[in-house]
Amino acid sequence: MSRLLATTALAAVIAAFPASAMAQEIGDAEAQNMREEIRALRARLEALESRLATGADQTGTPAQTGAAAVASTSPATQAEAPAASEKPAAKPATKIAWKGSPQFTEGDKQFKVKGRIQADANYVSAPSSLADRGLGFSNEMRRIRLGAQGKLGAGFGYKLELELSDNSVDLVDTYLSYSKGPWLITLGNQNSFQSLDELTGDTTGSVMERAAFTDAFNFERRLGLGAQYSRGPLLAQVGVFTDDIGALSNSSDGANGGDENNSISFDGRLVFAPKIGKTQLHFGGSAHWRKLNRLEDSTTRYRQRPFVHSTNTRLIGTPAMNLSDETHYGLELAAISGRWHGVGEVHAQRANRIGLPDVTFRGAYAEVGYFLTSGDSRGYKDGIFSSSAPAHPLGKDGIGSIQVNLRYDWLDLNSRDIRGGTQNGYIVGLIWSPIENLRFNVNYALLDYSGATALPSGDRDYNAQVIGTRFELDF
Repeated sequence: MSRLLATTALAAVIAAFPASAMAQEIGDAEAQNMREEIRALRARLEALESRLATGADQTGTPAQTGAAAVASTSPATQAEAPAASEKPAAKPATKIAWKGSPQFTEGDKQFKVKGRIQADANYVSAPSSLADRGLGFSNEMRRIRLGAQGKLGAGFGYKLELELSDNSVDLVDTYLSYSKGPWLITLGNQNSFQSLDELTGDTTGSVMERAAFTDAFNFERRLGLGAQYSRGPLLAQVGVFTDDIGALSNSSDGANGGDENNSISFDGRLVFAPKIGKTQLHFGGSAHWRKLNRLEDSTTRYRQRPFVHSTNTRLIGTPAMNLSDETHYGLELAAISGRWHGVGEVHAQRANRIGLPDVTFRGAYAEVGYFLTSGDSRGYKDGIFSSSAPAHPLGKDGIGSIQVNLRYDWLDLNSRDIRGGTQNGYIVGLIWSPIENLRFNVNYALLDYSGATALPSGDRDYNAQVIGTRFELDF
């Protein structure tokens, strides 16, 4: 190739001289011979250029010829060559983190598998004369949940969870989300914004079951649209919801569900959660209004189990009532300081009966908890209690975390002519978490009833004692 370039340069220089100048420097005969040699060299050069134009050089790039080949060696062209070989921007690397299960992150996209296992073994002791086979020993898989959550990019995310509970498979948190700055929008099946205890995850609660009023007043996930605004210690939540997915399915057609169920509710919750030194405070309030919009022969009941879920027995409860709408109010107060935490709530549910006076039912609880192990404290995030890993996990430098909780739980289902009974619960909970994502619970509850299911003697005031145990894995 270097000889070809030299020949090309020589031919160009010779061709630049006029024939008259050549004749003056040398004889006419010699000049004529040189012109013929130059023409022959040009012919050979053109033939070689033609052959090279159909192929590629050894680097796999099309060959340059003639003046272009010479030009390509210029300093300016050489300076531009690296730019021509620049590679496209590298794809973001996929990062894998362990969050109880693998979590994959690539740029602003994310995916994580979620799951939960809870198994209970319980015993309810009530007066022996109360012939109810739902009392005594019972056990169950309280929850088996599997799903995933992730981020799609551009602020969009999702969560999908299926749960086996009560011998049926239900959709739990199943929604699409969008976040931007302090805003979070959720669309799908989700918790309406009622009660700190209800919104706190069941694997981060202080006792095995939530406060009695949350179940009695039918708090549950519903299909709807929610919006949250969070900035500093302030959290505001609002939403509009229809009904739970099961009640909206076509298999529920009739007075209580399917396409004849046009129930709608509006929910709101406001939280102020300042941190003073190392103490986390929580002040909250919620309001809820629900229009049932069902056929007039549909009915609603408020009732409650004796603490544990493995029995279907309800010792207190209202009769079936025809309701047009419900109104609910609640107040929340909590604090976390080192190993200690305290929390309390009070709630009222007003039910508007069709053709009869309104009735109002109430519930509340107060609790104090303490970690026996050093370095451990109850977690708090986004307006609710959250999980916290043991400061000294088993197998490393400790035995995990051990927490003791004391709770008083009150439910009153008496109002006007409705005598559903009252329940005063005194609960002790012990939680051992040897490692993150795994917990073992032992609960004892003394339940003092007034106006409960009547004994054969007619007595409606008596006690029940409950021992509950649970293991739970959450990832």
